Amino acid sequence: VQLQASGGGLVQSGESLRLSCTSSEIGLDHYQIGWFRQAPGKKREGLSSINLRDGSIDYADSVKGRFTISEDKFKNTVDLQMDNLNSGDTAVYYCAASEILYYSPVRANIFTPDLYNHWGQGTQVTVSS
Repeated sequence: VQLQASGGGLVQSGESLRLSCTSSEIGLDHYQIGWFRQAPGKKREGLSSINLRDGSIDYADSVKGRFTISEDKFKNTVDLQMDNLNSGDTAVYYCAASEILYYSPVRANIFTPDLYNHWGQGTQVTVSS
């Protein structure tokens, strides 16, 4: 199963981008959907995650107050609105889906990449200062 992440690009510090995650193979509303990013030489970092069964949402401290995750059931997308971007946000951004977390969204595990079994190809976000 493949997810498609889109919406990346080159922006200046302080600007916004909206990323979108979708799939032509699965309905996202039966999964926990997470957004992650990975910068060169760094570990993959969980940013935000939404459980589409109970609506619970989590944010990493690094993006809380700047990023907003949302679902559009009609479009079968989960979007990540990113505001007030800075150079530290430069990375490849991935969306991922988890069946395990959909049924058991343990907060301590919500950003564990190994629990997400379907991934998108990534979209590059570059923020110039």
